[in-house]
Amino acid sequence: MLLEELAYDLPEALISAYPAEDRASSRLMVVERRSGTITHSRFASLGEFLSPGDLLVLNNSRVIPARLEGRKESGGRATVLLVEPFDVQRGLWLALVDASRKPRPGGRIVFSREVRATVLGDLGSGRYGLRFEPPDRFREVLDTLGAPPLPHYIERVREVEESDRDSYQTVYASMPGSVAAPTAGLHFTRTLLDELAGRGVDSVYVTLHVGLGTFRPVRERLVEDHRMDGEWYTLTEAAAGRIRRARAEGGRVVAVGSTSTRTLESIVRRKGRVVAGSGITRLFITAGYRFRGIDALVTNFHLPRSTPLAMVAALAGMDLVRRAYAEAIEEGYRFYSYGDAMLIL
Repeated sequence: MLLEELAYDLPEALISAYPAEDRASSRLMVVERRSGTITHSRFASLGEFLSPGDLLVLNNSRVIPARLEGRKESGGRATVLLVEPFDVQRGLWLALVDASRKPRPGGRIVFSREVRATVLGDLGSGRYGLRFEPPDRFREVLDTLGAPPLPHYIERVREVEESDRDSYQTVYASMPGSVAAPTAGLHFTRTLLDELAGRGVDSVYVTLHVGLGTFRPVRERLVEDHRMDGEWYTLTEAAAGRIRRARAEGGRVVAVGSTSTRTLESIVRRKGRVVAGSGITRLFITAGYRFRGIDALVTNFHLPRSTPLAMVAALAGMDLVRRAYAEAIEEGYRFYSYGDAMLIL
């Protein structure tokens, strides 16, 4: 696939800077792959398009407050974005650092009277190894010091509001580790999940900690030449058993988001079926991919030239996705992380 096949023009007014006041009030576009039909609805009506025995697979990773504002000892501003822990007990992290001048190894960044970080090394591309001191105190005050790492395309990215601490988090998030939200799940409420369960549509959880690679655009002319960053996943034995049972009883496995999809597809590619396990996935799903772990997908409207858009096109077909996106723009759907949703059946 050529990169330009994933391009489209989006009016800036359709990039949502805030979520819907009621998560489930977001709009829902339902796309039927076989017939090519497109239906417009609301996320609260999701159950009307699912059947008893279908099973939702949700990513329960929790976003950590990964954006920190500090100052170098020389006085210059330094914005730190935590990317990945090396050793939390010792306070060692991989981070992106944005500063007026590049921090030097051995230099220190001060965040409060009690917490500072020493720069251990420059790893290139704005990435640094940091040691937070004292490590125990840093873990204790991270929620206070840090802010949700809103995506770069939200114009108020440096104006994170208190409400973002809840709204940029799924209602079922329980396993801290992501630096970006698994945004397809932001539309669910506890009430809606209970309502779906009452209809016979149950839920299970996987964990995939979302890294910065989710925002990294595809730049290679041939999309397949793009290399994904590694992300850690876990699937429990109980969840794996429920997924296998749903399939055996004729239900559909409905993945919520690219992260749940990539977790299940990675496991099936490695093991031949859905089984418990954990590891790092770098799976990049593109045109021609044969899906074996999922039957349907809940997703958002994605950035052009992005890996999630390539995955959606692989599932629904590029022509149908182009038509769906064109109709979403014409109908004024909200796009990206805080935007509206799509169900692909």
